[in-house]
Amino acid sequence: MRDPMKILVTGAAGFIGFHICRRLAEVGNEVLGIDSINDYYDPRLKYARLAELGISRAAADSCVRSPSATLPSLRFQRLRLEDTKAMEQLFSESAFSSVLHLAAQAGVRYSLENPRAYVEANIAGFLNVLEGCRAIRASHLVFASSSSVYGASRRIPFSEHEAADHPISLYAATKRSNELMAHSYSHLYGIPSTGLRFFTVYGPWGRPDMAYYKFARAIIDGKPIDLYNSGDLKRDFTYIDDVVSALERVMSRPPAPDKHWSAEEPDLGTSSAPFRIYNLGNSTAEPLANLVSALETCIGRKATRHMLPMQPGDVYVTQADVSDMEQDFGWHPSTSLKEGIERFAEWFTSYERDAK
Repeated sequence: MRDPMKILVTGAAGFIGFHICRRLAEVGNEVLGIDSINDYYDPRLKYARLAELGISRAAADSCVRSPSATLPSLRFQRLRLEDTKAMEQLFSESAFSSVLHLAAQAGVRYSLENPRAYVEANIAGFLNVLEGCRAIRASHLVFASSSSVYGASRRIPFSEHEAADHPISLYAATKRSNELMAHSYSHLYGIPSTGLRFFTVYGPWGRPDMAYYKFARAIIDGKPIDLYNSGDLKRDFTYIDDVVSALERVMSRPPAPDKHWSAEEPDLGTSSAPFRIYNLGNSTAEPLANLVSALETCIGRKATRHMLPMQPGDVYVTQADVSDMEQDFGWHPSTSLKEGIERFAEWFTSYERDAK
């Protein structure tokens, strides 16, 4: 990041939001983080992340903007994206130069159980973000999409320039909808917008609903781990520090219209509007067995495997083509799965011990 900016970060108590808020504030940007602190997973972890940012639980629950006790340029406010009036007030009171939208109802499997939560948070909530950006004429909107938008596609590695029109979960459908909504606002109102398709982000302070976290907890507790499709799955595991590095670079450079874009032969990754889509992945499809082995080595205990059939909404393999990120931002992931899992396991054993 070069010149300090005034940035709104949604999902500040979440995994990626926590890490990027800390980084953006450390380098001198004025950051307001918002989060609903819902109970999709244990809110104690969200409060613990906020505490690391210098925001006490009492301050977080006060629903007013509270300054960090340790990061002078960071403030936090508890707020729901779906609350239209509160979001309108938020944008009317603050002239943000950039918006980093990370908040969402996450999880593929949970979307089978509670679909309305995804429409409320991911569609209606995102519309409030877009309307806020329109009202303040934001200089850059960066928003989180997902590798899940590639859905039924088997063309590996996944490229932003290929179609992503066959999602196989409602979660994926809402994320693809976000991309289309953002593009329409970029076209209509000239809002520079960048969508980032995250590929299985992991690391310290990660989400308990993710496989690596659940596996670590089960191995430590001596319980079996659930391996869907009998473990025959591959994922592009992306370490959190690599993601933060990418976010910093992307935020500092709003997209411009692609002057070579053709309506007769449209490039799906660019646009005649100031709009871009990028993959953020490690560019390697790792067998799930490699993740389990890395965790076993770090924890020092063998896992008991519970083989299960393929789950609805799951995909067999993910792998990102990150050549556009390399070309446009000079970014390439640098953390191997072995190294990343070692760092996660060190944090996890310490956090779980302190939480008991």
